[in-house]
Amino acid sequence: MTNHSETTGSSENGDISRAAEQEQEQEQERPDGAMPESPADEHQVTLRTPAELADALPYLLGYRPEDSIVLAALRDRDGRGRFGGRARLGIPASPDDWAAAAGQLVHGLVTGSERRGVRPEQMVAYLCQEPRPGETGREVMERLRPLAQKLRLECGALDIPVVEALCISGGRFWSYCCDEEACCPADGLPVGLPGTSVLAAAATYAGIQVRGSLTELRVRLLPREHAAAAEQAAALDAAATRVVSRILDAGGRAEVAEETLETAERIMRRLAGAPPASGVPAEDLRDDQLLGHDEAAALILGLQDRTTRDRAAAWMEGAEAAPAMRLWRALARRCVAPYGEHAAAPLTLAGWVAWSTGDELEAREALAMALGADPDYLFARLLHQACNEGLDPESIRRCLREGREGGHGAGDTIADGDGHGAAVEVAGEPALPSSAAPPGRRRRRRSPASPPGVRRRTRAGGHRPGTGTVPPRTAPGAGHPGVPRTGRTRPHAPAKPVTGREDARPEGAGTGERRSHGGREHP
Repeated sequence: MTNHSETTGSSENGDISRAAEQEQEQEQERPDGAMPESPADEHQVTLRTPAELADALPYLLGYRPEDSIVLAALRDRDGRGRFGGRARLGIPASPDDWAAAAGQLVHGLVTGSERRGVRPEQMVAYLCQEPRPGETGREVMERLRPLAQKLRLECGALDIPVVEALCISGGRFWSYCCDEEACCPADGLPVGLPGTSVLAAAATYAGIQVRGSLTELRVRLLPREHAAAAEQAAALDAAATRVVSRILDAGGRAEVAEETLETAERIMRRLAGAPPASGVPAEDLRDDQLLGHDEAAALILGLQDRTTRDRAAAWMEGAEAAPAMRLWRALARRCVAPYGEHAAAPLTLAGWVAWSTGDELEAREALAMALGADPDYLFARLLHQACNEGLDPESIRRCLREGREGGHGAGDTIADGDGHGAAVEVAGEPALPSSAAPPGRRRRRRSPASPPGVRRRTRAGGHRPGTGTVPPRTAPGAGHPGVPRTGRTRPHAPAKPVTGREDARPEGAGTGERRSHGGREHP
């Protein structure tokens, strides 16, 4: 199956309101399925209509999905339906892949929920896709109807009814479960303006933010395609001549590591001392202007040494985390063609810092993009799996702290979804644990002449004289697809779980027939 969008992460459970002071905390369910008590529990939002469900979607995920299938699990608590896990998957371009995508998403969400001790009892499904040129929103709805039916059949096969299925397209929404003209007209209903609903007001009061679209997030990590790209490519070519051959030499490797880390620290101080900018685009432009082409090239090449990369990963918390994140984003934007594969290192570091500081949305996107740049980049694969499994990054942070104090690379143990340990030596990068290894993927063989932690890279056009190694083979525009080509996809969850309550239990659940919404409450 081909999925052109980003991978999903594991389901996560939480209520739909959050006290502002708890914004950075991830709420986990107890084994009995009950939520931990918090001051936010007193805030409740009841959703009764499809319009309210459509309005709730960005707050369930923490962003506005594009070209997406989204499933939201419901569970019964105190006689009311509450949202549980959420899962997102890109809509495959070919209808032939829809059945596989539906099965993958449903089974992934159910399995992840069961692993956490809370099996979904009902589902709400969303299909989000903008009209193609010359197409109307209603035509999108009709075109995607077979996909909605496949989702309902997959859920029904697991005895989990889909109590509502919505299509959101062109600023309007339609229900696949209701054909009453008074309730759900054939032309659909307009989606409310962002920030104008009762739920939006409650979310704002609770400190919940919707971060726009995934496209806007990815732009911060994609190489810049402008006139300066040629200058950056030339700087990378020159750095390859100077740096890579030294990395492949045992004595020069330690010198390059120290130079790389000193340069990174100097630039981080420069970024931290820069004046503030208004808005994300302005912030990124400011950071780009503070980073020279030669500096960026030296850092990108130096970080290809895994031990150096692991030492840089220790800048993950406190006052160091924010400037480190800005630096890794800026370096990812400098990995212009044909150096797209080199972006795996700064993207993985960006994903790690984001996950370590609680931003799971950007963490998953950065790690997915790292795997898109280099599917065999093991550090990204291990972190991506751990993040998707909802594991606590503290064990890795502790290991990196110890490694930093000892002045060497880090190693740690990441528990898999069943609670068993899977050895992860960050610096040495051992064989992928069986619990994480995707089917059909084999590790790339490393030349015996290469020192540990260094990967040789080749360009299809041949060797560049005098470098000892060569720039990457990545074709222009091919370095950053949104989905890792690993052969497996996990359900996606929001970067920060939307914590609050959606209090309503749908009536007539489990029947599967089309129905009018009437005045009933919807989950």
